Amino acid sequence: MAQKQIYRIATIPGDGIGCEVIPAGQRAVEVVAKRHGFGVRWDEFDWSCERYAETGRMMPKDGVAQVRSHDAIYLGAVGFPGVPDHVSLWGLLIPLRRELDQYANVRPVKLLKGIESPLKGRGEADIDFVVVRENVEGEYSEVGGRIYAGTERETVMQEAVFTRRGVDRIMEYAFSLADARPRRHVTSATKSNGIVHTMPFWDERFRAAGARYPGVETAQYHIDILTAHFVLHPDWFDVVVASNLFGDILSDLGPAVAGSIGIAPAANLNPDRSFPSMFEPVHGSAPDIAGRGVANPIAAIWSAAMMLEHLGQSEAARELEAAIEVSLASEHTRTRDLGGSADMEEALGAMLEALG
Repeated sequence: MAQKQIYRIATIPGDGIGCEVIPAGQRAVEVVAKRHGFGVRWDEFDWSCERYAETGRMMPKDGVAQVRSHDAIYLGAVGFPGVPDHVSLWGLLIPLRRELDQYANVRPVKLLKGIESPLKGRGEADIDFVVVRENVEGEYSEVGGRIYAGTERETVMQEAVFTRRGVDRIMEYAFSLADARPRRHVTSATKSNGIVHTMPFWDERFRAAGARYPGVETAQYHIDILTAHFVLHPDWFDVVVASNLFGDILSDLGPAVAGSIGIAPAANLNPDRSFPSMFEPVHGSAPDIAGRGVANPIAAIWSAAMMLEHLGQSEAARELEAAIEVSLASEHTRTRDLGGSADMEEALGAMLEALG
């Protein structure tokens, strides 16, 4: 008899509604795991702003080492009032992404059945693309500093770091993803008319990647007009590749175009699988609704589906995605942020029922 596959998942519920939606996602994963004959061992870590308030650290000094041997990381949300955002981000999320070389941030943007786009007249066929964001370098670097603080001579510098290795590998990921999708199209976000060094280099590497994939069509837009095209022409896009900062902005705008950032999933991928990848809902910790039982679990469950896909459990992942759409079919099982009347348990219950 073949040995049952057991996946070790490091779970970090984090802050706010992360502590509610991650357990919901775990329940959904357990259902499909049982049906498809694999198991999940959840190792939970209390890394959060609450921990920071108690210890002065978001996670222990050896935190990255503690999760390095896991098959994946399942993260809820990071951030809470009283802890500056740069402290919580650079104390937990960014070290995990960088030290585990999760260089591809992948965020699908899709208008699901049961959700109405804020864009007039747009339907499901019009909004179905993926934002691929370079995740470990670019504009989000620690290179820089401040001198003469508090004086008239105060000077602040922040450097962007673009390496050929870093740019080429995110381009390769985006083009290979597009090559496997029906439309086979990649759009690059740039700003080479104003940012004189890094963005012309980005454009050069985009053209070099395109030459390796002659069957994939390409387009390139400056970031300012690209944001307008997201709103006016979402049907133009298939795979969008962007630097760390531009990708961060676009991957929030995209889900808003698709109806709600509250349902958006994300994957922080280490594509060569030398380290675990991390999966997280995009919506943040939402402290204003934490503890009220009204959080939307869709983003966490969709992120879990991306995690199962990455682990090779494609059929189980598709079942989770199908269950999400079942819960959106009725206002009685849609959460209030989507115009329904359901609380989190009611929405989750509809998904679990759909999963059998």
